Amino acid sequence: MQRAVSVVARLGFRLQAFPPALCRPLSCAQEVLRRTPLYDFHLAHGGKMVAFAGWSLPVQYRDSHTDSHLHTRQHCSLFDVSHMLQTKILGSDRVKLMESLVVGDIAELRPNQGTLSLFTNEAGGILDDLIVTNTSEGHLYVVSNAGCWEKDLALMQDKVRELQNQGRDVGLEVLDNALLALQGTVTSGCPSPSLKKNVAMGYVPCEYSRPGTMLLVEVRRKQQMAVVSKMPFVPTNYYTLK
Repeated sequence: MQRAVSVVARLGFRLQAFPPALCRPLSCAQEVLRRTPLYDFHLAHGGKMVAFAGWSLPVQYRDSHTDSHLHTRQHCSLFDVSHMLQTKILGSDRVKLMESLVVGDIAELRPNQGTLSLFTNEAGGILDDLIVTNTSEGHLYVVSNAGCWEKDLALMQDKVRELQNQGRDVGLEVLDNALLALQGTVTSGCPSPSLKKNVAMGYVPCEYSRPGTMLLVEVRRKQQMAVVSKMPFVPTNYYTLK
């Protein structure tokens, strides 16, 4: 980490990565896994604990995944990020730095407003997803995946690069009930319990990015029709402080 700080200091900003929330030790039989401060809470609510990126985390609670998904859509849910990489970026060039690495409009974030964004490589491809918050304390607060902390820290040490327009990120709905595999690049895809259909995100050439455009995709080696859709697939139902 000392190397990371010395590299970025000359560019007018400062990077400060801090460890996840204080964790509790496990027994000798489980010493390879760490526990977040909410470990007991997870168990008390029926959490099924599994190993993930060196941590003992709940993969499911008493209710099914579908029930949890619908509850989040209809009400609200919280996510424990204490196991994830959390980074503070300080300095006058912090916004310029982040906008050279991610696709989000960081400059337009209001104080204490955050956005889900994507780390990209030199070709514009996606390396990881993350959340960037513009704090009122004068720094950017970045939360990224625990399994990618080495790669993400190394990426923030690279010089500012040109993010390249290799296409446009669009939403896709598969017209039959099947998993999606796009001929090209798919960034994510899964069944939507709310819409009761399969959805995905993928890169397509700009001329094919208009909503309503029909595309031919490949599903388990069979060609199938999909349609470009506006995102988000499900209208948001949350409130932000003003």
